[in-house]
Amino acid sequence: MKKTIKAHEERNVKTADEKEPTTPMPSYLLDRTNPSTAKALSSAIKNKRAEKAARFSVPLPKVRGISEEEMFKVIKTGRKVQKKAWKRMVTKPTFVGQDFTRRNPKYERFIRPMGLRYKKANVTHPELGVTVQLPIISVKKNPQNPLYTQLGVLTKGTVIEVNVSELGLVTAGGKVVWGRYAQVTNSPENEGCINSVLLV
Repeated sequence: MKKTIKAHEERNVKTADEKEPTTPMPSYLLDRTNPSTAKALSSAIKNKRAEKAARFSVPLPKVRGISEEEMFKVIKTGRKVQKKAWKRMVTKPTFVGQDFTRRNPKYERFIRPMGLRYKKANVTHPELGVTVQLPIISVKKNPQNPLYTQLGVLTKGTVIEVNVSELGLVTAGGKVVWGRYAQVTNSPENEGCINSVLLV
């Protein structure tokens, strides 16, 4: 009697596991039979993407576009008539490395004035709340244009690499960190200095 009552109760209970199909299923579709694993996989992928996005999030995600007319000044050359106009002078602050040597001035297409070259940046650590003047190592990415990155132009939103050895940051393995990325938060061409926030 107990068995029949139990069978009667279990008759209307819905189970998550469906009955096995009579026809055999190909191996690449086997994981689709169980919806819980598929859900777990998709949620794990979504979480990983969110973590990645958070890791590469920057203080200034959007910046104003700068036209080439604003960025470059046309330099006219040529004897007497000055009809050649293929040279450009960069009107924004730039960074050039220590081992940089100019090309022959006659053949130099992009001229970066000495007065607009910067070597150091004021870097703020967002968690510690301290601001330190650190030497710039390189220009990682200028959001305006790949050409500006190549020329080392420093505009608002540019990601630069700075030497943080003075801050004494240490990795989990105990090694001293000396190269970290920072984003420029001000307009250096207006203020005469570079203010940036360390990306941690």
